[in-house]
Amino acid sequence: MPNPDENLLLEMKGITKRFPGTLALNEVQLEVRRGEIHALMGENGAGKSTLVKIVAGLFRADSGKMWFDGKLVNFANPEEALHAGVSMIYQELNPVLHMTIAENIFLHREPTTLGQLFIDKKAMNAEAEVILRKYGLRLDPRTKMVNLTIAQMQMVEIIKAVTFNARLVIMDEPTSSLDADETENLFKTIAELKAKGISIIYISHRIEEISRICDRVTVFRDGHYIGTRTVDEIDRNMLIKMMVGRELSDIYNKKAAKIGDVALKVNHLTRKGVFKDISFEVRAGEILGFAGLVGAGRSEIMKAIFGLDPIDSGEIVWHGKPVRIKCSSDAISNGLVMVTEDRKKYGLVLCRSLFENVGLPNLKRYSRGSLVDFKSLNDKITEIARRLSIKAPSLKVEAMSLSGGNQQKVILAKWLLEKPGLIILDEPTRGIDVGAKSEIYKLMSEFAAEGMAILLVSSEMEEIIGMSDRVVVVHDGQITGEFQREDLLDGYKAQELILSKAMGE
Repeated sequence: MPNPDENLLLEMKGITKRFPGTLALNEVQLEVRRGEIHALMGENGAGKSTLVKIVAGLFRADSGKMWFDGKLVNFANPEEALHAGVSMIYQELNPVLHMTIAENIFLHREPTTLGQLFIDKKAMNAEAEVILRKYGLRLDPRTKMVNLTIAQMQMVEIIKAVTFNARLVIMDEPTSSLDADETENLFKTIAELKAKGISIIYISHRIEEISRICDRVTVFRDGHYIGTRTVDEIDRNMLIKMMVGRELSDIYNKKAAKIGDVALKVNHLTRKGVFKDISFEVRAGEILGFAGLVGAGRSEIMKAIFGLDPIDSGEIVWHGKPVRIKCSSDAISNGLVMVTEDRKKYGLVLCRSLFENVGLPNLKRYSRGSLVDFKSLNDKITEIARRLSIKAPSLKVEAMSLSGGNQQKVILAKWLLEKPGLIILDEPTRGIDVGAKSEIYKLMSEFAAEGMAILLVSSEMEEIIGMSDRVVVVHDGQITGEFQREDLLDGYKAQELILSKAMGE
């Protein structure tokens, strides 16, 4: 039966999807109007990604019905969905990196010549250049994708989607790797798409973005449909309660911890062209936040301390003794560990199990010669997985199958087996939902209470203010300011102070 409401582009009713041991979606629903920006929200594991993958033809529902443009559909694959007018831009962008911009835009539909025997590269590049200019991108269409920034890659993916005559574009966490200016440009593009009558399903954990650019919000929780509201009739607290089923009045869970002796002292650390004359100290039980704009050099400083990047000069002092850290194994052997900002690229072996991801860095501690005490290792991983509340059917599940928040906990678990004295957390809650964030913050407070020193790098100002005992501000590779906990108690004033230093004022 055709969809009776001509204003709806997409309608889904009673959608159910099961995976082995998991009911991912339980009779959920979704309605997207023509020319609407519709937010889809919920904690990691709520079912958002499963639903949009059904829309995009990656999965097929076990039951339920879906109408697109008034027609009952059940896309068998992404190509079928694409030709119907549905295009999806994934959080982990998937361009063909060693092909050009033009080749990526026209992949599988290249203009041809001589009876379709050859690709007409001249025509393809010329047409791609016109399209790029139309969207304000001054890029050579012959540039390889590998040479683009994340923001530029994302814009190319959007252009590719729209030039496929997409009527519905699905965007999964599109601003997770963008700075403020890049985010503004993305929002302008989204507004232009809406003005052309193109509908957008917008998945994001950033509540402020939803209220700014979206028309309506649909919330899922634990595979169930919770409700749909217009952005005008819902506020932050109501949205959080719909997502997690409870109030999160104290989301940051910052608990006072005993601050001990200096654990790490960095003296005049310099890497030419990246950062210069970096000096600071962090004490046992202290959370030292590093604030700054994207590209300020915070992550590069942390990589140097952890031995991932070389330094030209400076000194690292650990518990009063200078140490030479030339590689990450040197750092780990001294009790310094790091959770990198890109958990999937650097923190996990996605095709390996939870057990293997936690156990591999710790095999030496549970080995005698060539023999590994797997029982003791399994018992310890089970214990720490329980402590961190990692939600997984078993220790055998692959890391790629876990939600973002649980993946982050797996990385924490592998380092906690080392019993470190200091942990570097670089963007620890990027791309995870508000409930999982609260759990991570609680764990941070527990680590500090146990005497661990913590270096926290975050682009979320509220996170830095909410969790730090002190804040160091970095601008253009140099420290431009430092604030004590008492300076952070007035959140609005603290943001102004930190931002001014982050901008080099």
